[in-house]
Amino acid sequence: MDKNKKLVIWLPLIIALSLALGIFIGNHYLMLSQGKRHLFSSGNKINTILDIVDAQYVDTVNMKQMVEDVIPKIFSELDPHSVYIPAKDAQLVNEDLEGSFSGIGVSFNMQTDTILVVSVIPGGPSEKAGLRPFDRIITINGKTFAGNNSDQGTIMKTLRGAKSSTVKLGVKRRGYSDLLSFTVTRGDVPVSSIDVAYEVSKGIGYIKISKFGRTTYNEFITAIAKLKKANCTSFIIDLRGNTGGYMEAATNMVNEFMPDKRLIVYAEGKAFPRRDVYTNGTGTCQNAPVVVLTDEFSASASEIFSGAIQDNDRGLIVGRRTFGKGLVQSPIELSDGSEIRLTVARYYTPSGRCIQKKYELGKDEEYEQDIYNRFLHGEFDSADSIKQNATEKYKTAMGRIVYGGGGIMPDIFIPRDTSGITSYFTNVINSGTLNLYALYYSDRNYTKLSSFKNYQDLYKYLQKQPLLSGLTTFAATKGIPQRPTLINISKRLLEKGVQAYIVRNFFDEAGFYPIYQSDDVTLKRAIEVLKDGKSNPTLNGKKKRNGTV
Repeated sequence: MDKNKKLVIWLPLIIALSLALGIFIGNHYLMLSQGKRHLFSSGNKINTILDIVDAQYVDTVNMKQMVEDVIPKIFSELDPHSVYIPAKDAQLVNEDLEGSFSGIGVSFNMQTDTILVVSVIPGGPSEKAGLRPFDRIITINGKTFAGNNSDQGTIMKTLRGAKSSTVKLGVKRRGYSDLLSFTVTRGDVPVSSIDVAYEVSKGIGYIKISKFGRTTYNEFITAIAKLKKANCTSFIIDLRGNTGGYMEAATNMVNEFMPDKRLIVYAEGKAFPRRDVYTNGTGTCQNAPVVVLTDEFSASASEIFSGAIQDNDRGLIVGRRTFGKGLVQSPIELSDGSEIRLTVARYYTPSGRCIQKKYELGKDEEYEQDIYNRFLHGEFDSADSIKQNATEKYKTAMGRIVYGGGGIMPDIFIPRDTSGITSYFTNVINSGTLNLYALYYSDRNYTKLSSFKNYQDLYKYLQKQPLLSGLTTFAATKGIPQRPTLINISKRLLEKGVQAYIVRNFFDEAGFYPIYQSDDVTLKRAIEVLKDGKSNPTLNGKKKRNGTV
């Protein structure tokens, strides 16, 4: 009786436990037979796959590196301008636009496998420590960096470092038999985005802008003030080769040239509500004639600037068709210091055109070939070879026809200047031999060349020196044989080039550009336009007056 009662009480419990155990064992073997997939069902497929590989792959895998290798492949399937930047590269990539970095404040060149100091930033850490141009840095923190094929990237990383940290340099200086020792305290080194600003012709100010960085607008205002002080009343803004940067820098610059309530640009995307940027009427050059220079490498923020000037009929664009980048990237920093720059919107010029050229997702190589294809089709030599997209026709404020879908076509097309260009000249330039010879000559003649008080006097002196002979002899030692006929054709370009580069070694860009650009046909045409008072766009022969015709 007692045994039967106990059986009645425990039997249901025993059955329940048996069923539970059976279910557990069944599920366990089911998961084994199916590769344990249910263990990894949470999250997206990429995370699931990485978890499975990490947990079950036969060998140990560096999962962190695998992720680093996979991410660029993901971005390669997006548009050509969305990009992933690894943590190790993020700081260096951003420094170029941020306006400064922490370093010792010198520019250098690897001359015959030795670090040759080309220039020392005035007031910078190295000048304060006592370094001079054409010093040779032999050791850095006791480690030799001469004669061992050190690459420029390694040297830059070694010389740069945290602000207020120190670096010890062993320096070979002309006139001293022993190495000189310097301890340099690293500090902020400015990165200028305006290469030069000078009076290119009487009353005409020229400003060369290499990128649109964090400090570009402030640099621009300083340059404008300097030129106005020199009695410049009209301006040439050179954006050739400027691949872009921060949109805000470009819109702030445009604001200086236009009256109140003019649309500069607008942007919108799937998760990016339309944002319009208008002028605020505080510009300091609202009535100053202006011409903008562009070429096939003028992109992004450069196209925002030139597009706003063109669509508002504020000035003329002179040069060649721009690159055609109408996509807006948002920088997103990740927890490990890496960064993605994700395309979040398209921008549109005031007339409503998007100047982004065509692309296909995942076909970056074809996109990158576009510039080369333009060259092959003769676009750099003739405006007639450029085919505008007739389906993307827009009108400026005045009513002039402009086109979208592939860069900004200049108002005045200037073909590339091929006069004096030979295969010999191209070899000397592309190999860096001309610059190397300028450094070699500057180093050997430092005492004499450094005695000149201004670049004009140095230039006059150099014009009397046999630089062409010296250059061609030097080039021959670098594997570029002398070709008398070709050298004679390129004589003017070679002489002017080496003179300009030597002057740069002593007077920086302020001396370099006036010499190097003395025969620049695009710049000459811009000067001509301003001197003739023809920088205002016209429609049917009528000049624009206060926004009307």
